[in-house]
Amino acid sequence: MTLRFVGIDPNTDLEHCPTVWADEGAGELVLQGWKAGAELRATCEASSPAKGTIPDSEEVIRIPARMVPMIREACDAVERSAVQ
Repeated sequence: MTLRFVGIDPNTDLEHCPTVWADEGAGELVLQGWKAGAELRATCEASSPAKGTIPDSEEVIRIPARMVPMIREACDAVERSAVQ
C-alpha cells in the first residue's frame, strides 16, 4: 500500500481530526471525517441515484471546507499515479 498522508484539519484538537490521505497505488482518496447524523444520511440516500440505503460497508462523512486544498492535493496525487 502506498498511502501518503496529505493533511489534517488545521483546526484539529488531535482527538477529532478529519484527515486526508492519497493511496497512489490504488488510485483512491482515503478520508477520515465526522460521521453524518441520521438526518443527513437519510437526505443523502433520498437524493442519490443509487437504489436503496447506504450499505454497511460505506459511510457518509463530513469534511470541513477548510480542507479543500488538501483534498485537491490528494486528488492530484492519485490522478498522477493513474497516468503513470
